[in-house]
Amino acid sequence: MGWLIYSQAPPAAAAAKNRNHKNKRRINTGPQTKVSIITASLPHFRNAPPMNPFAAPCWAATLSDLGLMVADGTEAIDFLQSQLTNDLKGLPADRAQLSGYCTAKGRLLATFLVWKNGDTVRLLLNHEIQPAVQKRLGMFILRAKVKLHDATAGRVFLGMGGAAAPDFLAKIFGVLPEGDYGLVHTEIGTLIRLPAVSGTPRWLLDVDRDFVQQHSAQWQSVALPLWWWTQIQAGIPQVVAATQEKFVPQMINLDAIGGVSFSKGCYPGQEIVARSHYLGKLKRRMALAHVAADTPLPGTDVFHDGQPCGVIVNAAPHFAGGCDVLVELPLEIQSPGQVHLGSADGALLEFLPLPYPLPAK
Repeated sequence: MGWLIYSQAPPAAAAAKNRNHKNKRRINTGPQTKVSIITASLPHFRNAPPMNPFAAPCWAATLSDLGLMVADGTEAIDFLQSQLTNDLKGLPADRAQLSGYCTAKGRLLATFLVWKNGDTVRLLLNHEIQPAVQKRLGMFILRAKVKLHDATAGRVFLGMGGAAAPDFLAKIFGVLPEGDYGLVHTEIGTLIRLPAVSGTPRWLLDVDRDFVQQHSAQWQSVALPLWWWTQIQAGIPQVVAATQEKFVPQMINLDAIGGVSFSKGCYPGQEIVARSHYLGKLKRRMALAHVAADTPLPGTDVFHDGQPCGVIVNAAPHFAGGCDVLVELPLEIQSPGQVHLGSADGALLEFLPLPYPLPAK
């Protein structure tokens, strides 16, 4: 039996069962849920929904759940080329890319946003899993001229959006990146353009704390869940601790959003990933859905015909109520009225169109 431990009040559906607990509350999540500890920031994903992201002309969220891993050295690019799912050697200096890191069985241990600066490679990933991922990568360096280190301290990662954001950013950085995942480096930091949501531009900034102190009056600060709601709307998944080793890259559409190269050569799990691409028809994919329910945790099961059939990849509250989710499950049941959240009689998933096409295979 699994239990979640909250430092704040639990969702309303469970509150009646926990009235006698004054401090920490324990919620029976059923036999399918593994033990999880909720961090201080995570209750925001499950309580009040974020503001409408289209209401403010320029808004920004501090992406406190992300960490920055840096690879330095003359062989840093060659080393990571042999470890990650995407083609780092072919990545131009003015672009970032999505990528993944797999086990030998092709199961994802992490997803990244990656960019280069000379011989230095910067990898942005979920901060909770960063130490273990960094340690595992370090085991394979051997004699390669590369060093991995955590560069999160002193950096601030901002997710910014709004119709007025481009004008503000152009004044600060001098020029805007062109196209999705285009980037600009200056002495201020790094600016990366991300896919728009409903026509609203989005940006990721890697800056120092002085930048935030000097310019924060120019944007409306919003809670982290709003940013992840826009990521979900864009169909961009992130592997977290609860979903490590659950998916091959195609199962969460990493190939459809430019996170996998099928021509770059070997990396851990490459044979399985390539076999799925060239020889087999994929039966499972990630879908976008809305649920009239409290926001589930990543790794939560979804059910079809009374049986677990898939997994929540990421989720965030919708500003109008309920939540939006990225969910991995069989293609054949991605239709209305068939899939329930959390249990056989849980809330139904309402499937929504993804903002990008899936490969024909």
